[in-house]
Amino acid sequence: MKASDVANILSDASEQDIAEYQNDLRKMQARNTTELQHNVYQNRTQFIKISKDAEKLKEEMRTLRNLMSEVTGTLGQATAAGTGNEADAKAKRRGNRSSVANLEALWNTHLQTLWKRVEGSQKFLPAVSGRHILYESGRWVELNAATWKARRRVYLILLNDHLLLASEKKRIDPSGGAPPSNLNNTNDPRQKRTQQQTQLVADRCFPLQDVHLTDIGARPKAPGITSPTSPTLPNPSSNSNAINVRIGTESFTFATSSTQEAPEKAKFLTNFRKASEDLRKQLTSETEHREKARESVNYYATRSSGLWKRADLMDGLNERSASMSSPTPSGSGGGSSTGSSMLLDVSGRTRSIRDIESEIDSLDIDIALQRFESAVPKVESLRETAKGIRGNAWAQDVVSFKVDERASRLAAVLVRALCEEGRSGWGAYVRRHVGWMVRLGEEARAREGWLNARSSIVRKRARQCTFTGSLPHYLSQLSYVYFTLLANTLSIFSTAFPPATTSAAVVWAKQHVEEFNEVLARQLSSVERDSETWKDVMSNVKKQAGILSEVGLEFSDLVGKGVEEGVNGDASVPWGLGLRA
Repeated sequence: MKASDVANILSDASEQDIAEYQNDLRKMQARNTTELQHNVYQNRTQFIKISKDAEKLKEEMRTLRNLMSEVTGTLGQATAAGTGNEADAKAKRRGNRSSVANLEALWNTHLQTLWKRVEGSQKFLPAVSGRHILYESGRWVELNAATWKARRRVYLILLNDHLLLASEKKRIDPSGGAPPSNLNNTNDPRQKRTQQQTQLVADRCFPLQDVHLTDIGARPKAPGITSPTSPTLPNPSSNSNAINVRIGTESFTFATSSTQEAPEKAKFLTNFRKASEDLRKQLTSETEHREKARESVNYYATRSSGLWKRADLMDGLNERSASMSSPTPSGSGGGSSTGSSMLLDVSGRTRSIRDIESEIDSLDIDIALQRFESAVPKVESLRETAKGIRGNAWAQDVVSFKVDERASRLAAVLVRALCEEGRSGWGAYVRRHVGWMVRLGEEARAREGWLNARSSIVRKRARQCTFTGSLPHYLSQLSYVYFTLLANTLSIFSTAFPPATTSAAVVWAKQHVEEFNEVLARQLSSVERDSETWKDVMSNVKKQAGILSEVGLEFSDLVGKGVEEGVNGDASVPWGLGLRA
């Protein structure tokens, strides 16, 4: 602002106006300075944050560049190795099915062949998705664990999830000749034909996770122990080819037929260790999948027994369960992760369903312990949470249902506490409990329950009034009880309940006044009208009914109505203490 502008503004100003204008300028200068400092600090903070993010991104890009270099080098080496041995690459491509369906079909074919060749194997190894054979060999003999003598020839068939032990059932030799003595000569055509014609029978089958395999290795043979020289059972010349298989309390010892078969043992051990590791990974993946499923919305939803009565919510639960991917046989998970269902968008903030369920559990504890001060705000908070859930209508319905269920249970406990005989007449106590019921949206339930409780008290106190012979005295007591309790009830009602519900209290009071009129007519049925007793009774009743005017009710015309008709002689009306004419 120029000096001329200031001079024009303050040309007609007094000294006080100039001082005020100077103060305003100082305040404006201080405010501008403060805003400038705030902006500088904010810009500096954002600059530091952006610098850190840029540095972090630079590190990630550097790591990614290194990884890409490693991948490029590995692919180059694989390509070079593949071009160097093209024949092996073609054979490997023929064996490796690119389609999972084709691989499953191949495994099923191998399994069906095993069923035909090994009798009883289908009972142990039914068709299961992903089950396949990893290793199969008949170059093993079972040893006596104590004497190390060969007992019989066995076939070890290793699958991805089981270990099958089979033995020869029957040997068919069309030529009728004796079996060849040199069974280890695999190049003998006659031996090959004999092995192809051998029928096997399944002896034992064990789950792979229960099998413990021990490589006995070079174990010295005990002195004086010799192996059998039967031509049908090979003589294991060295214990270095022996292995021990333990399943629980059972133990088996197997060995290859000669030292030349040492690679057979190494091949079996390699396949067994690989199968055990793959099975362990698969079981671990399945366990993690189950844990994630337990932590999902579906698991927390089914914890509520009342949910099973809601067909629409259960249909949504079934659809979600069907859409959730299950682990593949190899142990890898499916498409979408189950853990993603743990997170909900609540009013723009990401919250876990476990946190919401923890709040519901805390609400259950408060309801059980009747801690109404903390239970009612929790219901309100959970209702706001349920309304704020976005993008998951089913989860919103489930949370709302569970919160409404707890709110109804809490309201029932509050009504029961509100209607206690010794406390239903305490003004502060009733106001506090009714306030909680109103916040829960159960105002009508509180009103109905409390008025019914007060009706019970009115009738109970009326029955406690005893008739000792003096009719005016008895009716004076009765009218005092009725109208005092009605006035107290209306007074508490007007302070505890909203004014819009006052009509319900008026209707309630009118019903009890009419009930009192019936009792009054029955008691005065034997008293002559305009007699001293009749006048005395009616005067006391009118006087006692005047207390209703203090709470805003004018029932002076209603009190005593019908008494004259009852006196004039209706035969159906009881006389005195209930006697009829």
